[in-house]
Amino acid sequence: MRRRQFITFLGGVAAWPLSARAQQTQKLVVALIQGGTGDAIAGRVASFRRGLSEAGYNEGQNVVVEYHWLEGHYERLPALLADLIRRQVAVIATPDVTASLAAKAATTTIPIVFAVGEDPASLGLVASLARPGGNATGINFFGLEINAKRLGLMHDLLPKAQRFAVLVNPANVSSTTSVSQAVKKAAPVLGLELVFFNASTPNEIDAAYAAFARERIDALFIAGDSFFSGRGMQFAMLAMRDRLPASSNTRELAAAGVLMTYGTDIANVYRQVGMYTGNILKGTDPADLPVLQSTKFEFVINLQTAKALGIEVPNSMQLLADELIE
Repeated sequence: MRRRQFITFLGGVAAWPLSARAQQTQKLVVALIQGGTGDAIAGRVASFRRGLSEAGYNEGQNVVVEYHWLEGHYERLPALLADLIRRQVAVIATPDVTASLAAKAATTTIPIVFAVGEDPASLGLVASLARPGGNATGINFFGLEINAKRLGLMHDLLPKAQRFAVLVNPANVSSTTSVSQAVKKAAPVLGLELVFFNASTPNEIDAAYAAFARERIDALFIAGDSFFSGRGMQFAMLAMRDRLPASSNTRELAAAGVLMTYGTDIANVYRQVGMYTGNILKGTDPADLPVLQSTKFEFVINLQTAKALGIEVPNSMQLLADELIE
C-alpha cells in the first residue's frame, strides 16, 4: 500500500536557456559524490539520471557522469576534489552535506549542486535561499524538523520504549550536530531518555550494538547519514538478532528490514539534483537558481519486521503510513 504526496518547490525554477556549451562536440563531465556505496542507492542514481534526462542530458550521449562513492571515508574528499578541480569538471553534484561543504571550500568557480537537510545559508553554502549568489545551489529538505517528527513517530509506534539509543557518524559532523540538537530538544517533551553512540565503520556499528545490550536500550534512532544508508542489511540483521526496533530517515533501510523510516523522498531529491545539474550544463549560473525546498516526505513501516519483533502496529499508524511493507 502506498500513498504519495506531490512535491512542491518554494521559489520557483528559473528558465533554462540553451547555451553554446551544450552544442560542444566534446562531452561534458559531471562528478557525483556521495558518502555511501553505489550499490546501496541504485534507485537514487537512476533518479539522478532521470533528472539529467529531463533537462536534456543523457549519460553517454552528451554528458559523462563520474560516480565517486566514499563508503564512509570522508578523508578521501581532499584528494578527490583536488583531482576534479585540476580536470575542471563541468559540475560537482554533492547530495551529501559533508561532501557539499568540502566542495564549497575547495572551489569558488566550478558549479556545485548540493542536497542538504540543514539550512544551506547557515552552513555557508549560499548567501540566501532565493539568491544563492556564489557557485553553489541545490535542495534543502528540512532535516531538523524531520528528526523531531521521526522521534515522535517512534514514540507513537513504541509507547513502552523509554530508553533510546541515537547512533551518529562522527565523521559527518554537520549531520551529527543537527540530529543531536533536534532529538535532544524533542526527547524531554516525549518523556524519552537518549543515549548517544558513534560509528563510522561496519565494525563500529557491530560494536555499538554490543553496547546497546549492555545499556539496556529499548529502541534505536539511526541518524541520517550517507554511510548508514548503505548499511541497511547490517542494521536489519542486527535488529533481528538483538530484537531491537530501529528507525532511519531513508526508505531503503525499511526495505532492507529496519522497522520504520520517516524522511524526505530522497529519490525525488536526487532527481532534482540531476535537473539542476542539467540546468547548469545548459549555461544557467548557479547564483541565479534559487535553493529548492522539498515538502515531500515518506513514512514507511515494515510490517514483516514488526511481526518478527512482536510489535503490533495500530491501525491508525498503518493508515498514516505512506507505505506498508508486508
